[in-house]
Amino acid sequence: MDLAQSPEEEEFRARLREWLAKVLPTLPPRPSPDDWPGRRAYDLGWQRTLYDAGYAGLHWPVDAGGQGATPTQHLIFLEETERAGAPYVGANFVGLLHAGPTIAAEGTPEQRARWLPPVLRGEEVWCQGFSEPDAGSDLASLRTRACRDGDDYVVTGSKIWTSHAEVADWCELLVRTDQRAPRHRGITWLALPMDAPGVTVRPLRTLAGSAEFAEVFLDEVRVPATHRVGEENDGWRVTMVTLSFERGTAFVGEVVACRRVLGELARTARENGRWDDPALRRRLGRLNAEFRALWRLTQWNVSEAEAGGGVPGVGGSVFKLRYSQARQRLYDAAADVLGPDCLDLDRPWTLDRLSSLSYTIAAGTSQIQRNIVAERILGLPKGR
Repeated sequence: MDLAQSPEEEEFRARLREWLAKVLPTLPPRPSPDDWPGRRAYDLGWQRTLYDAGYAGLHWPVDAGGQGATPTQHLIFLEETERAGAPYVGANFVGLLHAGPTIAAEGTPEQRARWLPPVLRGEEVWCQGFSEPDAGSDLASLRTRACRDGDDYVVTGSKIWTSHAEVADWCELLVRTDQRAPRHRGITWLALPMDAPGVTVRPLRTLAGSAEFAEVFLDEVRVPATHRVGEENDGWRVTMVTLSFERGTAFVGEVVACRRVLGELARTARENGRWDDPALRRRLGRLNAEFRALWRLTQWNVSEAEAGGGVPGVGGSVFKLRYSQARQRLYDAAADVLGPDCLDLDRPWTLDRLSSLSYTIAAGTSQIQRNIVAERILGLPKGR
């Protein structure tokens, strides 16, 4: 992409800054981290504010309800909202960053009309039903089955690490529809209504004490066949589209946030005397270089997605691998800057440090990303 910004893009930045300065002071206080109904309402309220102002789905295609913005405008939006301290996508990150883009790319016109507008207007929340107790990194070994019965699929099984299931309206669900087919060829992508009879949600508490994940149990849940995205047994291909968004563009805003945290770390180190440690200064300098490089890689991935019809390429695996490791190193450095205070859950960055431990697992483990890079980018033979 051309990194030089046009007069139109500079005008877009100025207009966005002005709007953020006007609207952010009017927002209500953020709810408690444990108040998930409150957090859902807060996050969806912000999404509705973006929608009313013409900023919702900024980079989504126009025919999917988005604004059709350029990649540079998308990145400007992320930079400016993070700089201003605006809310993030929050509880509906699956709908806005994973399921919605997948439906935009793979859904029928009827499916796009049904599911995309409520996501953009801040009316419905999605969760992700991919991983299972025995199918995490080896996702193709999933066992949740769906049997066709007339106009419905009857689904039985369980999912784990289902993000925001406790407040979700819909779930992007992977099921096995052909028990005899090879593992990757008998999978189907369904949109599951979370209020369907037979769905049970049991929250999981994390190391930090939060409960944004859940187990989901499915006991002969009927899902209309019209809720299938893509063809039956073609779900693995559709899943690769979903994971391309998850790895390639979904973390874009977080890179901006990490760069802000890095600046805050340097200021804190100067205030508490830790800046005198040359080893710490070197660590922060290297992290600064790493995140600057990741931002350039982000620009590349966003531009590649734009050129490829909106779907990111395998470069997302390079980004996800490097970013998840850099994020952990960033918050390890934060612990050194804070000293013993890093054990206080009420201090800045402590909860973020705990959550960073999951990043080399979430959205595909680092081992999986290395395999993808080796096989699909470097052309190395598959391991036996």
